[in-house]
Amino acid sequence: MNKKGQALVEFVIILPIFIFMLLAIIDIGKIIYSQNELESEMSNVVELYKNKKTFLEIQSSLALNDEDTMLEIKNENNETLIFSLKKEITIVTPGLQFLFPNPYSLEVKRVMAYE
Repeated sequence: MNKKGQALVEFVIILPIFIFMLLAIIDIGKIIYSQNELESEMSNVVELYKNKKTFLEIQSSLALNDEDTMLEIKNENNETLIFSLKKEITIVTPGLQFLFPNPYSLEVKRVMAYE
């Protein structure tokens, strides 16, 4: 019996599964990290609004100032303000698009009373 050949065949069978799992963990970690980043930035946005900053000042002070991140502030019925941060994450793992759409959209919202 050739033990080296058997080990090589087992390795070749397991390698694609291992690589898929590794890339999936990286993609899911990127999604969780970006969600946490958006939550933190939303806290900063709300704090800047409470300090009477304008929309342009808030938007220019975003730490996430890239093309993928969008800030939106809506005034509903002159009673509430809805702050929304949106970001799209590109999924690089082949086959993971069956679980997550590509690009994956993250959105963080906060609702405040309008004053």
